[in-house]
Amino acid sequence: MIDEKDFKKILIIVLVAVLVILAFFILKPILLSTIFGLILSFMFYPVHKKLISWVKSKNLSAIIICVGVIIIILIPLWFAIPLLVRQTFGVYTYLQKVDFSTPLENLFPSFASQEFSKNIIVAINSFVSNMTSSFLNKFSEILLNSPIILLHVLLILFVFFFGLRDGEDFVNYIQSLSPLSKESEKKVFKQFKDITQSVIFGQIIVGIAQGIVTGIGLFVFRVPNALILTLVATLVGVLPIIGPWLVWVPVDLWLFANNRVGSATGLLIYGLIVITWIDTVIRPFIVSKRTKINSAVILVSMVGGLFVFGVLGLIIGPLVISYLLLLLESYRSKKLPSLILEEAKK
Repeated sequence: MIDEKDFKKILIIVLVAVLVILAFFILKPILLSTIFGLILSFMFYPVHKKLISWVKSKNLSAIIICVGVIIIILIPLWFAIPLLVRQTFGVYTYLQKVDFSTPLENLFPSFASQEFSKNIIVAINSFVSNMTSSFLNKFSEILLNSPIILLHVLLILFVFFFGLRDGEDFVNYIQSLSPLSKESEKKVFKQFKDITQSVIFGQIIVGIAQGIVTGIGLFVFRVPNALILTLVATLVGVLPIIGPWLVWVPVDLWLFANNRVGSATGLLIYGLIVITWIDTVIRPFIVSKRTKINSAVILVSMVGGLFVFGVLGLIIGPLVISYLLLLLESYRSKKLPSLILEEAKK
């Protein structure tokens, strides 16, 4: 028989579980927007602390940063979106005219029969058509769902503002719920902070910087459809091991093949010195100051996060897996001494 005290405990646990499940379903539609707002507030919190010492107001500091971020994002988008749509059509038209059969016959003379070449060309054209139509469909969806998107943007800004203003109180509240001792709590929270900074700054921000720097080189050396290539370079720049060389190296070969030797040579030197320098010098400098995470873990968790959460999964995926590994390591480090003592007693 269950006494009254145990019954109340079970009832409280069931009630809390039900409320947590209901809260999850309530927050599920806006979960990614909330997480994105929290990530932004984490990124800009050091700026917020510095700004508070000047303006002497948490609210004013948070408002200034929010407005600044809006301006930084909106102005490039205002000019980039029309150009991106035009370049997408340009790429599609260009690839429709490209002769793929001659290079295939030169590279694989024994395999590249006329029938084989036709099949390859049809497959490539189909791929390009699908990619273009997918992009245009996404663009149409954005226009149709603009009121909902605007609501999500407002939510991100709302969370961003209060994350900056009340971020310290939020962290203190989370720490108050922790079952760990004060010493273990400080150590674990410091590792959480280091991992977050390592992923966001060492991987995401540096990857975006590499993509932007690659794009500058593409524009300087007058590569066609440079904006689309910049977006691709930014995406692969965020991914560890891969990097923006996957974009600028083929572009450089294309420039050489089209007898643009000056531009090709300039891009090659720019890529080897400037773009590679960011990856080999700046990224290790940022990551080494914090927790260094295995590149394979980052890559796998980014790809998994991309499938589950979309683009935001490039950040969420590595954070979730890294936090899990941290908690497992914390558990292992606590369990190991007790196991050693037990073995010693035997």
